Amino acid sequence: MQPETPEEQQARVLTLEAFADTIIPGAKRSADDRAIAGVSTDGGAVECGALALMEDPAGGLSLMLGTLSEALNAHATGYAEANGLTLDPAVPPFVALAFDHRTALLSHLLAPDNPEKEMWVGLALFSNMAYDSAAHMNTVDALAAGHPGLLAIGITQPDDDGLWRFPEYSYGRPLSRLHPHTTPTGSPA
Repeated sequence: MQPETPEEQQARVLTLEAFADTIIPGAKRSADDRAIAGVSTDGGAVECGALALMEDPAGGLSLMLGTLSEALNAHATGYAEANGLTLDPAVPPFVALAFDHRTALLSHLLAPDNPEKEMWVGLALFSNMAYDSAAHMNTVDALAAGHPGLLAIGITQPDDDGLWRFPEYSYGRPLSRLHPHTTPTGSPA
């Protein structure tokens, strides 16, 4: 496999950010940001680190990102032709689509009857994981950095020692009694 040129890398990054932003929209980083459509004023998947999570070799997608980006841009070109749209050649085809067209294309690619859906669902899952679990970060560090997704879903700060304790049971009662040999740290004896 040939290494990416800087232009190919930039196109891949912009395309994958536009994909993640379509899954969970966020605010533009600057007025000239083309990848993020800016349909939200809150932090979306991109701000939450979707690209970092996608590129993490542990996730299993990193080696396919170039191919996925190229395929997404090919689909965007076909979509534009089928809908009589003129795409700005200064950016990758998917990035050139307006948000409503990005959404329509992804609705088709993620549809249950699309034979390619598995690869697009996988990519969408990484966008969601970056937002709702900060899977690529330590949770304490993510909260300290103001991770928009964790804050939006109400994850609380840990206690001063970095651990979460829940003095009130989520169901309003203990689910079971502790085993008599459970250690003070909660481990089985």
